[in-house]
Parts: sequence; structure tokens; C-alpha cells
Amino acid sequence: MLVDSFGRVATDLRVSLTDRCNLRCAYCMPPEGLDWLPKPDLLTGEEVVRLVRIGVERLGIREVRFTGGEPLLRRELVDIVTAAAALRPRPQVSLTSNGIGLARLAEPLAKAGLDRVNISLDTLDREVFARLAHRDRLHDVLDGLAAAAAAGLTPVKVNAVLMRGINEHDAVPLLRHCLDRGYELRFIEQMPLDAQHGWRRDDMVTADEILGLLKDSFDLTEDDPRERGSAPAELFLVDGGPGRVGVIGSVTRPFCGACDRVRITADGQVRNCLFATEESDLRTALRSGASDDDLAARWVAAVRGKKAGHGIDDSAFLQPARPMSAIGG
Repeated sequence: MLVDSFGRVATDLRVSLTDRCNLRCAYCMPPEGLDWLPKPDLLTGEEVVRLVRIGVERLGIREVRFTGGEPLLRRELVDIVTAAAALRPRPQVSLTSNGIGLARLAEPLAKAGLDRVNISLDTLDREVFARLAHRDRLHDVLDGLAAAAAAGLTPVKVNAVLMRGINEHDAVPLLRHCLDRGYELRFIEQMPLDAQHGWRRDDMVTADEILGLLKDSFDLTEDDPRERGSAPAELFLVDGGPGRVGVIGSVTRPFCGACDRVRITADGQVRNCLFATEESDLRTALRSGASDDDLAARWVAAVRGKKAGHGIDDSAFLQPARPMSAIGG
């Protein structure tokens, strides 16, 4: 199993399929985009499936989430999902996406075995969306969400990042929108993972502030904390339920002690944390003829060195060189 030196067991695998994205969200990358990874550096579809298979069959992975960049840009996505869903023991297979293109792909992905999706949506205001994402694609995201629900990719979860002075006023409309459609909304504190390295703690809308904004319009009661387990979101019943909202306080309310996640980047590096400054290379071994046993052993060794926490509050904290789009959420 993938056990670190603090006794945490990684059972949730996040696999980035590409560093490319068709949006330019301000908290992730500059308007002009980034220097993308060269195609030969990316894991092939077969290499992705092999590593996922080793994780599931040999190392106790129970959930596989495909991320990016934007994973819907990966041409082999449906084939990769099909292969992951066919593994035994069958993992839960999910996807984190911006939703652009999901209107076309939701049904094929559901048939391939995808269980559910997490879709990013930070505002319902078209002008604010274009300001944040530098693309006028709000209608595509909304269409993607509706298609996911219609295809049975439930619960459809929505991820929202609030930025001070830009979209805090969208907190209440977003929650109403999601409650009306049966989506599960998660507000996420903005994290220091932007390519520009422009994150400032004072600009971040904190978990406490988010809850304050919501409590002006809704009655929130804490859901059973025993059900949270290793999940990053603190969940609250809205107006007595059954609708719920989550708040992920990655910065001010870290949940590192219960973390069960491990990541593989699109170029085949193991990362133990979004904020890790070190990676372990599986791609080179993979392409040098390493056996499944050898790859599993390398992966186990990589996870063993996982640190106790992300250390954002430490004066010596250094933001990772890689932005979120190159790490995979």
C-alpha cells in the first residue's frame, strides 16, 4: 500500500492527462497562456492506463480522478476512462473539468464508465466570467453541467473560487443555482498555485468569510463531521437539507492530517501534495523497460517521503514552481 511515514494511506489517485487548458483563469495562468509540455514528454494513453492499473491492482488505489489542465482536451479520454472502469477491484472513476466540451462528451463518458464529475464555475455573470477566464464561454460550462446531470454523472459537483473584489457577490447566486438543479457546490479558498506567483493571502476570500456571506441568506448547519473522513470539504446542510454546500479551506483550515491523495502529473511524475517542491520520476523507468513490480516499488518509496503538511503558514514556504495546470488538481 501507499503509506507515508505519518501512517496516512493514499487511496485517491489524481491523474493529470494534459497541462493544456482552453481557459485562462486568473488564479491559474496568465492571459497569454504558458509554455506547454512537449508532446513526447506526456504519458501516452497506454502509459497512463498501466500506471493506473498498477495503482489499483497492487497499491490499494480505490478512486481515480482524471484532471488537467483540461482533461476533455485529451483525445483518448473515453478510451482511458473505459480501461480504468474495467479494472478489478473497480475504482470509482471521476473527472475534474471546466465543462467546456462536456455537452458533447458527457454521454460517451458515462457509457465508458465515468461515475461523476467536478466542474469549475466561479460566477453566473457572463462579463465576470470573461474577466476571470479571459474567454467568453460561460454558456458552454452551463451546458456541460446540464449534460452531465442528464447523463447520470452524479452527484454533479461544482467548484467555485471567490476572489476579493471580483466575484464575492456571486456566492449566494451560485448556491441558489446549484440547489435548484441538484448540484453540490464547493467553495475553495484561492491557493498559491498560479503561474504568475501573484497570490497574496490578503486577497484571498477565506472560509470564514465565505460562510459569512452565505449565512446572510441561508440557514447553515454542520453536516455530520464523521462522514467527512478524508474529504477536503466541510459540509453544511442548507436550510435544513437535503441540499448541502461545502467549503474547502485549503489555506486557513488545512486537512493535511487526513490526506489520502497522491498525484501523477501529465509527464509521469509522482507528487505527494499540490504544494510539493519535489517529484519522483516514473516516466523514465516506465520507458526504460521497468517491470510492474519495479514501478510499484518506486511509487511506494515516493509516497513514503510525504511531508506532514503543505506549510503555507511557515515563513519558509515556497510556492511550487509548477502551476496548478501543470500539476493536476
